[in-house]
Amino acid sequence: MNRNGKGNGAEGSKWGRHPKESRKSHCVMVRFDNEEWLKFLSMHEKSGVYARAVFLKAHFFRQPFRVLVTDRTLLDYCTKLSAFHAQYRMVGNNYNQVVRELRCHFSEKKAMALLYRLEKCTGELAALTQQVMELSREFWQKLSEKEEKS
Repeated sequence: MNRNGKGNGAEGSKWGRHPKESRKSHCVMVRFDNEEWLKFLSMHEKSGVYARAVFLKAHFFRQPFRVLVTDRTLLDYCTKLSAFHAQYRMVGNNYNQVVRELRCHFSEKKAMALLYRLEKCTGELAALTQQVMELSREFWQKLSEKEEKS
């Protein structure tokens, strides 16, 4: 007898492990050749499921599984484009400061000459920005075509 006056049976015990409703007691063993194994591993990695057994059961019982593919080129492109726009904002801030300093510390003739050079550089920067925008349009167009095919 235990403390609560019952026998050693598990039916009324407060201690021990609670029995599971659906025990998984049946095991199936599968063997793959090298080609099948590599294909299985690639499918498992693409699915993102944490365990091979869970992936096999889901695939076997026709439960849908998703393959999440991250396009590294898209991620790199967006990162570099964001960095480019951040630099563009910094140039704009510096541009305003330079114009203010030229107006205060230089004669009008010298300031106009320096502003002319600054204006030429700004024109080059605007042309570069147009090229970046055109490349972005092409990139997004190719990406949308790629998504439509798959």
